[in-house]
Amino acid sequence: MPMRARIYQPARNAMQSGTAKTKIWVLDFAPAEGRDIDPLMGWTASGDTQAQVRLKFDSCESAVAYAKENGISYSVAQPHKRKPNIRVRGYGENFSTDRRTVWTH
Repeated sequence: MPMRARIYQPARNAMQSGTAKTKIWVLDFAPAEGRDIDPLMGWTASGDTQAQVRLKFDSCESAVAYAKENGISYSVAQPHKRKPNIRVRGYGENFSTDRRTVWTH
C-alpha cells in the first residue's frame, strides 16, 4: 500500500499576531495504523513511525515534486489567505507628539 501524505501551508497559531513561519509548506504522512492504549500507564502508543515525520519545503511545487519522485500519494490543501489588517494609526502612533488629545489609560 502506498504511503499517503498531506501537503499544506500551516496556519499561524493563536499566539502569533504576524505571519512568521507560515510561508513554508509541510508534507505530513497519514497514520498507517490506529493508536492503542497502554494498559499499565494509560498512554497512547503506535508502532507507526511515519506519522512522526514532518518534512518542510519552501514551495508547494517542491513538496509535490518530492512526493512524485518518491512514489507517495498526496493531497494538497490550499491555504486560506487572510486579509491584511492595516490600521490607519497603529499602536506606535499612541505615543506620537502630534496627537490631538492626551493619551491616558
